[in-house]
Amino acid sequence: MYDYLFLTLDGPRGTPPARAFAEKVRGRKAAVEAAGGQVLGLFTPQLGWVARQAALLVRWNTDAKGRDHEMTALGRLDGVLNAERGELQATSRPAATDQPPAGGIYVHRWFVVDAKAVPEFLELSVQGWRDFEARFDTHIFGLFTAERTVADRQKGNTRLLLITRYKDHGVWEASRDPATEAMAAFARRQLLTEDSWAASTLLTVI
Repeated sequence: MYDYLFLTLDGPRGTPPARAFAEKVRGRKAAVEAAGGQVLGLFTPQLGWVARQAALLVRWNTDAKGRDHEMTALGRLDGVLNAERGELQATSRPAATDQPPAGGIYVHRWFVVDAKAVPEFLELSVQGWRDFEARFDTHIFGLFTAERTVADRQKGNTRLLLITRYKDHGVWEASRDPATEAMAAFARRQLLTEDSWAASTLLTVI
């Protein structure tokens, strides 16, 4: 079980707010771990988010007792103007002990897919990753399904979050090559996608 806490932060003008917020999260780290969780990292914006936005990814044991309390506490840390919590379930990645490696850039890409198409979407993703990771300096950290909202259920949709590490933006650009086996699989996946958006971020290890 995972939580994705999307944040809008406050702080002095000219000072990256996520730097101070990361220290506050570190101060809460022991409490999160005691409650059965693990802070995997804080993601800060490069492209696609405004300067004061960030996202915190937290993994929870299935028997965690204090999940809700600790997520509420993280969302109320000093300097947080707004916190939107999304509950996630891992698909084929990440495994229960995987850690996002330091360095590079992390692209967070959301997909909106018809709920009935999710199994095919996941199959095409795994198929494409084999060539994608072998060909480029990339690492798929995780592909998650988000807890469905009332609006999702009304429309018959499921939202998925893909978190991918690239060495840099040059590798991201090179990986768009439509001639590769990976992009052929991803093109078929795109036909199942009703909407999609992405942001490039940097990882701060907590």
